[in-house]
Amino acid sequence: MILIKKNHEIEAMRLAGGVSSTVLHEVASFVRPGLSTLEIDKFGGDRIRYYGGKSAFLGYRDYPCNICISINEEVVHGLASERRVEFGDIVSLDVGVCFDGYIGDNATTVAVGGCKPEVQRLMEVTKQALNDGICQAVAGNKVIDISRSIQRTAEASGYSIVREFVGHGVGKKVHEDPQIPNFDDGGRHSPVLKPGMTLAIEPMVNLGQRQVEMLEDGWTVLTSDGLPSAHFEHTVLVTEGEPEILTCPENLPSEQRES
Repeated sequence: MILIKKNHEIEAMRLAGGVSSTVLHEVASFVRPGLSTLEIDKFGGDRIRYYGGKSAFLGYRDYPCNICISINEEVVHGLASERRVEFGDIVSLDVGVCFDGYIGDNATTVAVGGCKPEVQRLMEVTKQALNDGICQAVAGNKVIDISRSIQRTAEASGYSIVREFVGHGVGKKVHEDPQIPNFDDGGRHSPVLKPGMTLAIEPMVNLGQRQVEMLEDGWTVLTSDGLPSAHFEHTVLVTEGEPEILTCPENLPSEQRES
């Protein structure tokens, strides 16, 4: 069942999105060569608590970390460890925050001190695919309009879309209906978008082939060919007009802002 959020729920999700996006920006700025992913995860958890939130991921289906940290060929759901990031790596950071009962979910991919031009281009196109998908999150459109837009942007540049993992509704729970594929799945039962829907749109785009596999840890997803993958995500509100991105620092609760 797709939940239509009421006005007070939307406001709560703006606040959760403000905390989540602020933490994501801070973690992205914190990443540097030599840091272990355990150190990055701890920093993320500390910043979530600083703003009065809780990690939406820690303990969810027994996930053991505060945030998801995925390096290079790791697509999503990477686990914190003693592994240290190196100059030239790209790191995907996925931050979900529960604040006053509602969740903001967002992700970005950053280069550690710089990266190869073809990998930089991968990140740019993935971010553009997210933006293009968001533009389709308009009342009266269908979920498949988001999916097709993302796929068109990524594949036009020669990249491939991960199909096993998709975007989703979000609210009081991390995953709500509807699922939002990043590719055209035929759309036979694609829901119509209505004002009050809150969606986590999140393309995962590979430099090489689309196939992925799971590590033995049961969480970390990586590309089957070992080539890099990029991941960007926003929580978006469908309105009567233009879609609203809820995961932006401007939505941080006023009492939490530093002067």
